[in-house]
Amino acid sequence: MTDTIKTAITGQHFIKGEWIGEKGAFSSFNPVENVPLNWQFASASSQDIQSAANAAKQAFNQYRSTTPEQRAKFLEAIADEIQADIDTITTTAHLETGLPMARLQGETGRTCGQLRLFASTLRQPLDPKFVDLANPERAPLPKADTRLSVLPLGPVAVFGASNFPLAFSTAGGDTASALAAGCSVIVKGHPAHAATSELVTRAIEKAITRCNMPAGVFSLVQGAAPQVSVDLVNQSAIKAVGFTGSLKVGRLLADLCAARAEPIPFYGELGSTNPQFLLSQILSDKAEQLASTQVQSMLMGHGQFCTSPGVIVAQTGDALNRYIATVTEDISSLAASAMLTPGIAATYQAQIDALLKNPQVNLIAQGQAASASHQTRPIALRVSAEAYLASQALQQEVFGPCAILVECDTQAQMQQVADDLEGQLTATIHGTDAELSQHSDLIEAVAYNVGRLIFNQMPTGVEVCHSMNHGGPYPASTNSRSTSVGSQAMKRFERPICYQNMPESILPSELSLSDPKVMTF
Repeated sequence: MTDTIKTAITGQHFIKGEWIGEKGAFSSFNPVENVPLNWQFASASSQDIQSAANAAKQAFNQYRSTTPEQRAKFLEAIADEIQADIDTITTTAHLETGLPMARLQGETGRTCGQLRLFASTLRQPLDPKFVDLANPERAPLPKADTRLSVLPLGPVAVFGASNFPLAFSTAGGDTASALAAGCSVIVKGHPAHAATSELVTRAIEKAITRCNMPAGVFSLVQGAAPQVSVDLVNQSAIKAVGFTGSLKVGRLLADLCAARAEPIPFYGELGSTNPQFLLSQILSDKAEQLASTQVQSMLMGHGQFCTSPGVIVAQTGDALNRYIATVTEDISSLAASAMLTPGIAATYQAQIDALLKNPQVNLIAQGQAASASHQTRPIALRVSAEAYLASQALQQEVFGPCAILVECDTQAQMQQVADDLEGQLTATIHGTDAELSQHSDLIEAVAYNVGRLIFNQMPTGVEVCHSMNHGGPYPASTNSRSTSVGSQAMKRFERPICYQNMPESILPSELSLSDPKVMTF
């Protein structure tokens, strides 16, 4: 099957403009066929990572001096080069992940779109610059001229995600926002789609040449061994980390960043159950429609979206019985499917087995039996609100096509579920306008526990735009004050700097009083 890919895969790392490394440490894998692919890859040594870090540090000293326009053109060039090789990239990603071609083509468009969004933001900055003008006559002490701007943090390590081989990986949102901020980047490719990462890196390589950027502005290191990640975050040249992945791995890396001699920010997007609160009137009016829509949302990417609706909260009654009947009908006919990796499939199945053994958990419905051992099937479960609130295990994310219905006897129980939520990326409240106006306490409780509060829509799908927030209180993310999606994501890789009494002749141009974005006080 790999013979259909026209571009040869070297299996090497890309460091300081060169492809290096001896392949053979690990192979790509086809999760649909459950067989290894022919592509083999090198695993980065400590020396490789040190070389990449040194190159990123050296490149940063040049790249940070580029103009916003130069960085904008660089980001657009990356998008152009990815788009020019879309057929090879998506075909390779399909082999490595099993994701449908249409989904991957859409994801390529999203990847290129967010690169271009950051280019647009660089040309038309959204945030004002604050300038406090001097007042030497002020008593009792004169007031100095102070002007607030930002500087890029430095080289950034980015960890590609398993479930989005393009939009949250090599040239994804973390990479795009770091480059937009003026930082050099080292990507640790995800072993689940190592060949895809190499192809995207080749597109970035062409953009580097086309835009005359320093060679070390971007590097790719590959490896399936955990030590590769440990060595990367421990490099003193690395000044921030962007990560999308599991809570377990993310917390390990976050702790490493905090334990360094120079602690650095770790921006981890770790997961979420994305609760759906169904208020009584809308459930009565639209039980069947809500059930089908939520099943469809849960099945997107075979449940392997960080925004998949994994918990449904509703009050018992006839309307909920209708909802359950539709869920049963929709799920029972569904075929089993392969997941992104054997490891993800094994973890999912272990979690499902544990839930089914729990006497507090009851089965609503599950899909058809798998025809092969590596396939998993969708499932819906039910549990009382009392049992759910008493069990930390029931409140954990199940990464895959699973949803748990939490049945509340009273509105007070639904409010308690909202009050006790762990941090979430999203939550949705489904209700009529009249209902919503009567549930301000529920809305407020949910808002304080999520990064994005949705009304009467599904959480799957994260718009790339200026007003998006993709993050949330821990454990949804490690920094609730930032977003990994949208133009505001680049702020993660900047820091403020105040210039005091700086001569006009050497002021950064964006702090000049002639700049329309400057606000004076």
